[in-house]
Amino acid sequence: MKKAFKWIVAIFLIIVLILIGYVIYVFAAYERLPDQLTLEVGRNMSSENEAYHSGEPYTILSYNIGFGAYLPDYSFFMDGGKSSWGKDADSVTAAVCGAAGVISEVDPDFALLQEVDRDGTRSYHIDELELLNQFMEGYYYTYAQNYDSPFLFFPPWEPHGANKAGVVTYSRAEITDAIRRSLPISESFSRFVDLDRCYSISRIPLSALSGEPGTSAAAGGRMLCLYNMHMSAYGSSDEIRAGQLAMLYEDMTADYEAGNYVICGGDFNHNLKTEAPENAPEWAYPFPRESLPEGFRMAIDDSGVTEEDTAHNTCRSADEPYSEETTYTVTLDGFIVSDNVIVRSYRHIDTGYAYSDHDPVLMEFELK
Repeated sequence: MKKAFKWIVAIFLIIVLILIGYVIYVFAAYERLPDQLTLEVGRNMSSENEAYHSGEPYTILSYNIGFGAYLPDYSFFMDGGKSSWGKDADSVTAAVCGAAGVISEVDPDFALLQEVDRDGTRSYHIDELELLNQFMEGYYYTYAQNYDSPFLFFPPWEPHGANKAGVVTYSRAEITDAIRRSLPISESFSRFVDLDRCYSISRIPLSALSGEPGTSAAAGGRMLCLYNMHMSAYGSSDEIRAGQLAMLYEDMTADYEAGNYVICGGDFNHNLKTEAPENAPEWAYPFPRESLPEGFRMAIDDSGVTEEDTAHNTCRSADEPYSEETTYTVTLDGFIVSDNVIVRSYRHIDTGYAYSDHDPVLMEFELK
């Protein structure tokens, strides 16, 4: 009995030491990227499509591609579902390519994408930006890393692992300046659940938009400023959400007051519709319209946008495989625009959540 008891104690101590070592590793490996990080501008172009020629109106699309995991039969453990990874490498590739195909068919002037993995356990280490670029020829692009997490051993049946993910902005016109802003996040242990968060700002001179011969994108002057946003979802407090919006608003207001045009798109992780259904889960917080700074509005609120345009919600709950009859859906994705941007049309694209737990939003706009 004494010998058996010693073995039990020894095994228990080994487990405790492993757990302590893992906690030390997670805290030591966790590192936030610096704020105000200058982003490299990529060019996914051939000699045939280097020149951009477009008159107004322009089109912009926002799409959270869900790291290629969320096919219709997928459920996610943090929403109460089963899985942590995509089904397999082939399904992740198929989902990303399917989402890219939707974007290519729309052929927008600008595209804002979220949850694009570059190297993730959950997405079988597929570089999804490289995949997307096979479809997105003729664009300048920027990539802003949200996080590069240490290896996370939850859930125990399928550890989420180490994941590097971010947001990608595509533009037919030349992006001359781009930065990454680090959003405020929780300082408690919950930061290992929600990980790091950011938004990117990509600035495009109006001379690059005009496409007129003899103009130079480097000439300066007024800019179209594209903000690509992915707010916190899990483990966030009201204070953190308010702090993230306050930081975003400060930057947007500075650009607007400088005479620029501002469009902020992405996954706001708030219900963007004005009505709040009675059965709404905790994470579907109503967007605080009263917090919008002067000179800005939600594009979905424009008088020309009809209920038919936005009848299809942009996000499904991932607590179960998608069912049109039973799955909860909500609109988390959309655009905030400055009042010098005219919304010509606005619609939610219904793919039936074929490639992600989100569906795209497409907006047509003009600049005053």
